[in-house]
Amino acid sequence: MSVGMPVIDVFSGGGGLPLGAHLAGFKTVTAIEVDADLSSSYAKNFPEVDLVVGDLQAIEAERLRVSGPFGMVGGPPCQGFSEIGRLADDDPRKTLLNTFCRRVAELNPSFFVIENVRGLLFERNRMFLSAALETIPSRYRVLEPMLLNAADYGAPTERKRVFIVGYAPDVIGHLDPATLQSSTVAEEAKTTVRDAFEGIGDAVLVSLEDGYDRWRMCAAPRQGSYAASLASEDMTFTGNRAVAHSAAVTSRFETVPEGGVDRVGRHPRLAWDGRAPTIRAGTGADKGSFQSVRPLHPSEPRVITVREAARLQGFPDQHLFHPTAWHSFRMIGNSVPPRMAAAVLSWIADAANLRQPSAVAAE
Repeated sequence: MSVGMPVIDVFSGGGGLPLGAHLAGFKTVTAIEVDADLSSSYAKNFPEVDLVVGDLQAIEAERLRVSGPFGMVGGPPCQGFSEIGRLADDDPRKTLLNTFCRRVAELNPSFFVIENVRGLLFERNRMFLSAALETIPSRYRVLEPMLLNAADYGAPTERKRVFIVGYAPDVIGHLDPATLQSSTVAEEAKTTVRDAFEGIGDAVLVSLEDGYDRWRMCAAPRQGSYAASLASEDMTFTGNRAVAHSAAVTSRFETVPEGGVDRVGRHPRLAWDGRAPTIRAGTGADKGSFQSVRPLHPSEPRVITVREAARLQGFPDQHLFHPTAWHSFRMIGNSVPPRMAAAVLSWIADAANLRQPSAVAAE
């Protein structure tokens, strides 16, 4: 096999997994997403990928087939398994886990990666996971679910997610979970909110075009810093307009201490030298268009901007989201932190001898 094994990205959303795949040396060739808003900027961020906006259950298998060895990755909708959701057994989104596994059986990838919330491992959800995995062909070795934290892989957010990896040993080789666990970042070296926001605070607005606000940093981030690894070549980025809160809300936010929680809206205030909590996605129009509670800036009386959220999640500054903040936060909140995805996929690439030299940029 050569470097650049193709990958199919299903339930693709805003593109956290394909970014991780690229950093790990894979080449995403096809992406599937049913939500047109969540995938609205996908073609701009990944122009070389064949984006299919449609229901994975309804797409013909021939449309997705890849010749030769390839991988299949995806995060089936997690709301039906989330610990903050209703956990209703009849939530139709839970069936999409089965759909993913059936597609594995149909398409026969060399490996697959399923990402979801830790609620997937709750006792009442285990039956859904077991039933889905029973449809996986016997040629695959399916590892025990792994609960990983994005902060352990370089992202400035405490975001715990479940990863389930299956692979064909005759193609990929042997995958040892201990190897992945050993690649974590030491506590004293973990990324902080201060690291994430470097260069954003004094940026200046340079243009408004096609609904996007574009800003430019006044100085380049410190060489070798987290911010430098995300900065674009021209030091510009989008999505940094602050929310205009009412005077009453602003006054209330001013009283919340660093690391504290707003007593009314339950907004957590970030701490400069800490990490962000999990950024929530909110819901689409089909589920009531509810916005999720956004964290407060560490020292300003406002919620964080889209770009600040993107930095916390680990998206590069050139990555576009949606002109509307609500959809942008849905993209970010639903996404896999790219560095976490890169760690998992680099682990697979190493086992398959697919490691690409440029992938070390993610580490």
